Amino acid sequence: MKYTQLGRTGLKVSRIVLGTMNFGPQTDEADSHTIMDAALDAGINLVDTANVYGWGENKGRTEEIIGNWFAKGGDRRDKVVLATKVFGNMDTGGGGPWPNHDRLSALNIRRAVDASLKRLKTDYIDLYQFHHVDRRTPVDEIWQAMDVLVQQGKVLYVGSSNFPGWKIAQMNEAAGRRGSYGLVSEQCLYNLAERRAEMEVIPAAREYGLGVVPWSPLSGGLLGGVIRKEREGGATRSGAGRSAQALANTEVRGQIQAYEELLGEHGLDPGETALAWLLTRPGVTGPIVGPRTANQLASALRAVELELSDTVLAALDEIFPGPGPAPEAFAW
Repeated sequence: MKYTQLGRTGLKVSRIVLGTMNFGPQTDEADSHTIMDAALDAGINLVDTANVYGWGENKGRTEEIIGNWFAKGGDRRDKVVLATKVFGNMDTGGGGPWPNHDRLSALNIRRAVDASLKRLKTDYIDLYQFHHVDRRTPVDEIWQAMDVLVQQGKVLYVGSSNFPGWKIAQMNEAAGRRGSYGLVSEQCLYNLAERRAEMEVIPAAREYGLGVVPWSPLSGGLLGGVIRKEREGGATRSGAGRSAQALANTEVRGQIQAYEELLGEHGLDPGETALAWLLTRPGVTGPIVGPRTANQLASALRAVELELSDTVLAALDEIFPGPGPAPEAFAW
């Protein structure tokens, strides 16, 4: 495994991030533990989750699965850089969401972090991330709450997810005025087929020293060889959902067809190539992979060692042209 610094911090993290969103809904606890053990054996040390994972009536279930894995011992917790998130409503009963049980108020942050720590069976979170922007809560209130958690030792670093460039700037300028360290990472939607983050999110992250952690690196399965699987009659979860809908668009289907043909000419696996491309992008710490099986994890690991030639990189840019930097992308 290869490692890099997380943004401007001294924290070393693996270039592949283990995402756990499937643990519980798609993968049972035993298989989830098998995948986490395999990831740790391969050198993956950054594990990402969220308090709402498990979804619906099972919100929090994914954190519980991870906590049970930590409880097995073997220095599992000590070896892992643990990342989780706060924002979503955690109510699972009827009657609708209860006031102050979501978003980023000081009250909800305090409640949410203690609940996550209990489920995760740990006394600290390495990277505590805002899952979404909160347009209602003052920035200073958010930072006041996070500063308390840092002082208490419950949180070491703070990150964001799904933030626009201006919000990254606002949050870190406010943190600077308070003498706080600010955001150190941003999780954003970023892949070959969805490159809008290159306009402002990634430049803002780089300017303020945030590591970029892309989610959905295979674009919901589109970049994982979906047309080949379709042709071979392989039914996949993604192929039956978002991928199939996207391929109904003639332009998108043409891009994916060209993508798979290019990689076929060079003997490259589509999924591994999509991950390897992200690893070449400036500012990217490492993409989040969410394997449902050990075989999917093994494929992701191979991407770390895959070196794409300049010819392939140039051809990928032709098939999936990025938007270009702002403001040139939308102005003269």
